[in-house]
Amino acid sequence: MTEARPLAAILGGELQLRLLNLRATTPLRNGQVDDEPYGGGAGMLLRVDVVAAALDAVYGGVPGHRVIALTPQGRQLDQGLVEELARESQLTLISSRFEGFDERVLLHLADDAVSIGPYVLSGGELPAMVLLDAVARRLPGALGDEGSSVFESFSEALDGELEHPQYTRPAEFRGWRVPDVLLSGHHAEIERWRREQRAERGQG
Repeated sequence: MTEARPLAAILGGELQLRLLNLRATTPLRNGQVDDEPYGGGAGMLLRVDVVAAALDAVYGGVPGHRVIALTPQGRQLDQGLVEELARESQLTLISSRFEGFDERVLLHLADDAVSIGPYVLSGGELPAMVLLDAVARRLPGALGDEGSSVFESFSEALDGELEHPQYTRPAEFRGWRVPDVLLSGHHAEIERWRREQRAERGQG
């Protein structure tokens, strides 16, 4: 845990987390937070009044910052969106373990809906953690070397391309050699090789 990127940002004071169980603030009896969909259908939906009650309890109403619902129907998370969210001073993430949200949550309570990919998980907790880690590593103090996030896959410095192959010692292992150009010390040739490798990966 001591190597976790979000934890480094937390210890550096750049990231503060607050978790809320929707059952703790639900206005319904017995901790109920979901209900059957109107019109029929499988699964249960997270109720709009439950989400509104949680926002009221924490913020006294609609938050004055960006509220994001984690749902497969949202726009897909990519590095551009990560950079955008990292510039926000505060975020609220809403996740569900049910069939999904009452659509009114997305229409009236959330400012944005985000998906981490074209597949379905059991709930929104894992997508929330993926988004959290991606955003937290962009905060000051999250990485030991601040340059680590500059020249990496999908970064602006690499024009959004995948990062080139990387090698370290030993130079040879079981007959698997590091490309000679990386051992040559010729920086211009190394950079040309890296550009070629990034372009090749992008075509794959």
